[in-house]
Amino acid sequence: MKECLHSKPGGVWRELGNGARRRVRSFGEDLMVMEVRFDKGGVGVTHRHAHRQLTCCLEGCFHFTVEGKLVVLEAGDTLLFHGNGEHGCVAQTAGLLLDVFTPLRADILKDEGLR
Repeated sequence: MKECLHSKPGGVWRELGNGARRRVRSFGEDLMVMEVRFDKGGVGVTHRHAHRQLTCCLEGCFHFTVEGKLVVLEAGDTLLFHGNGEHGCVAQTAGLLLDVFTPLRADILKDEGLR
């Protein structure tokens, strides 16, 4: 049986600019979870990466642009991004997203000093 990793709220929030900050919650061999908190009007800059991503809106309302199309995400909604799909968002209200990545984002873990 593989090790079970239990994570509780905590950790360091990293300022991303544009009214957004993140903290890595947990990660394992090929999966990671992080929170991204936005101020009203905060921007998740449009980008793409090879990882699959599942985003769950825990609080607030967000306008996502996914491959040029508008998707409105509200508390309780989820959105799946396939690898290399262009996406970004603007927070319509203050809010919180929970992002799950597979494989894990080694680039983010490196930035956070976790790898």
